[in-house]
Amino acid sequence: MTDNCNMIHNIKFEDKEIILVGTAHVSKESAACVASVIDENKPDTVCVELCESRYQSMRNKENWQNMDIIKVIKEKKAFLLLMNLFLASFQKRIAKKLDIRPGEEMIQAIESAEKAGAAINLADRDIQITMSRIWRFLSLWDKLKIFFQIILSFGQVDDISEEDVEKMKQEDLLESILAEFEESLPVLKEILVNERDRYLAQKIKTASGKKIVAVVGAGHVPGIKKCINDQIDIDALEYLPPKSRLSAYAKWALPVIILAIFVFGFYSGGAGAGKDMLLWWVLSNGILAGIGAAIALAHPLTILSSIVAAPLTSLNPMIAAGWVSGLVEAFARKPKVKDLENLTEDIISIKGFWSNKLTRILLVILFTNIGSALGTFVAIPLMMRVV
Repeated sequence: MTDNCNMIHNIKFEDKEIILVGTAHVSKESAACVASVIDENKPDTVCVELCESRYQSMRNKENWQNMDIIKVIKEKKAFLLLMNLFLASFQKRIAKKLDIRPGEEMIQAIESAEKAGAAINLADRDIQITMSRIWRFLSLWDKLKIFFQIILSFGQVDDISEEDVEKMKQEDLLESILAEFEESLPVLKEILVNERDRYLAQKIKTASGKKIVAVVGAGHVPGIKKCINDQIDIDALEYLPPKSRLSAYAKWALPVIILAIFVFGFYSGGAGAGKDMLLWWVLSNGILAGIGAAIALAHPLTILSSIVAAPLTSLNPMIAAGWVSGLVEAFARKPKVKDLENLTEDIISIKGFWSNKLTRILLVILFTNIGSALGTFVAIPLMMRVV
């Protein structure tokens, strides 16, 4: 066995023998260790720290070609998809720098399991559920901070040190990027690490067969060992709680306040003041939303649609200016087959994100929404000065 095989833990659970292999996500040695452990132990089942969607993306490189961007926008999943693409990009760039395949140790575990005739158990929680659970607990400002932290990390890949690489060997990719937020946003560690520790433990101990090899990131090993004998409710860990009534009411609070300002302006300052307030509102929202779309290099029709839509959508929390501009961009510059085929390579660079028509649509949605939100907060003090 290789030196990296010191992260092996033998666990007895009821009548099962579990061989827990802690791996480094960016290490060739870990992949060799995984192959060695599976070959030597001939397990009935190999559990891997992958969910179905991540497994399919590794096994079926053509998945991106089936993406329906219009459906993504209508289901309000554009920002989530963009985050996932940035994370995938970060992982691919790290892997390229270290001359390894992204998730090589997991790919090796699957290949070795198939060679040994062992069953494959995808033991991780679906990445969409994990991200959605995080999203439910974060404010818009927190989401934007995280997004820009990921972009910042994206730009620092070329300067990564050996110390940073060693740290990544012990952590989940997203966890390592977001480490600085753990203190201010403890919910990140709870959902990204602790919940998944419990989920993985339950999936591993209930896998079929008497001998099980479980291949997980080294950072999850302590948590899995700690809770392997606990009663764990998988359904609770997959549950997406509905938004509270308070949050639903809060969405309407800002539009109501803005409308109240308009009414007050017309009442106290007359029609002239009211018209001036309306002008500031339209200009602030429209221009800044348009600038956001332009930053994303949107089509001229898309920029125009964002300018027109923003003053209206900012008063309706059910619709975002970015969704309107994103749909217009999708129709004005419909992604071609080559955009979908080239997606996995284009996301390696910032330039690729802006040149690929699919990712550009996602950027249009993001920056239009940011511009519209800024426009709202710029407009309010300007409107108040008119009164």
